[in-house]
Amino acid sequence: MKTRHVVVLLLSFVMFTNCFAQKENKKNKEGKNAETEAVSAPETPVVTEDCLVNISLFNESAKNKQYADALGPWNKAYAECPGANKAIYSRGREILQWELSTIKDPAVYKKEFDKLMGMYDNRIKYFGDDPKYPTPWILGLKGLDYAVYVKGDDLKKPAYEWLEQSIDALKENSELEVLRVFIVLSNEMFKANPDHAEKFVADYMKVNNILEAMIADSTSRYSQYAAQLKPSIDALLVSSGAADCGTLDNLFKEKVKNNINNADFLTNIVTFYKRIDCTSSDVYFTAAVGLYKLQPSAESASGCAAMSYKKGDNEKAIDFYNEATKLAKDNESKAEYQFTIAQIYYKELNNYSKAREYARNSLEFKPNNGKPYLLIGTMYAKSKNMFSDDILSKAVYWVAVDKFIKARQVDPSCADDANELISTYTKYFPSNDDMFFKPEFQKGKSYFVGGWIGESTTCR
Repeated sequence: MKTRHVVVLLLSFVMFTNCFAQKENKKNKEGKNAETEAVSAPETPVVTEDCLVNISLFNESAKNKQYADALGPWNKAYAECPGANKAIYSRGREILQWELSTIKDPAVYKKEFDKLMGMYDNRIKYFGDDPKYPTPWILGLKGLDYAVYVKGDDLKKPAYEWLEQSIDALKENSELEVLRVFIVLSNEMFKANPDHAEKFVADYMKVNNILEAMIADSTSRYSQYAAQLKPSIDALLVSSGAADCGTLDNLFKEKVKNNINNADFLTNIVTFYKRIDCTSSDVYFTAAVGLYKLQPSAESASGCAAMSYKKGDNEKAIDFYNEATKLAKDNESKAEYQFTIAQIYYKELNNYSKAREYARNSLEFKPNNGKPYLLIGTMYAKSKNMFSDDILSKAVYWVAVDKFIKARQVDPSCADDANELISTYTKYFPSNDDMFFKPEFQKGKSYFVGGWIGESTTCR
């Protein structure tokens, strides 16, 4: 389901780039329609009167989306004077796309599809040096149309190669749709061949860097749309499975060393590694420590904490997580850091009272989180041996189940775990015989559980 959601997100982004097919026409409208303005080509075109008439006819019909009327004169103009006017290609794309949508016969479809691809080759021949729409831009358009209209080619490698050529040449001047389709195709290639994993990650970084440059450029009209596309690209990488920690380490090890004083770069690495749960990586630790020295933040402090924990330095990890809590700007993160400290005290230091203290701290920032209650309840249940009286010691299960019930109440996502724990520990409640010999145990009455627990519960 997760992958499908990611694909839906990526496909939905087309709404922001659906002007791409018309963009070329809009850019050139300065005083007169550029689509009817001849552009010089490497070869001097022979423009007959019939050719000019046909260009005018198909151009006017295509502008009104009357593609059936436009097809005949376009075919004549394309065959007789392919270098006469750029409109032959900008309008030709629309006309051929329409024609392909109407064809049922596979052989005829293949013929017209090949014509569409050949049209881009001719455009490069006659207009590849156009300053606004140069050869790399044309290759991007060719790759997009191949990806959409080809039949019988699941991987669409030619489109992938044309799109990459376009991106490598245009960089942050690339079209957003070219970037989107390129990374989608790279993901499909990885799914078909696991050996493509490292290339897919490299492709992601290429697209990611371009999007970040677009986002940072407030003067770009695509800045907002790039910011909306980027989360979907990130999610595609995470859901793909290609971003395993080892592959990422090979890709970023030297880059982190070379950018150890670049706070922006290190921030991206730390955030990215955390998102894909690679916080045990030495590369992540190097980036986090470098970033913390340059620019202390919750992200860098938590990165240092994670690696300190990995190296067995629990006290330093706790210090860093406390620092991260102070630096964090949202309660969600503060709650996470405090709960992580609680887990360290519980799992590594066997200090239940400190673990509970930090679990309670976490709840102050996020009261509707059931996990701290589950942790406290688990520690209560494991404290049976602190009482010498076997019957009295069973009271810990009452107070433990109280916490499990509370977890279920505040956080429905914990209901399954809470119910399992309730079912497990209810079996160990004091029996009727136990309660007969302990007058202080009366069903429905309050009972105070001493020791480090120090809480009241209800006998049952």
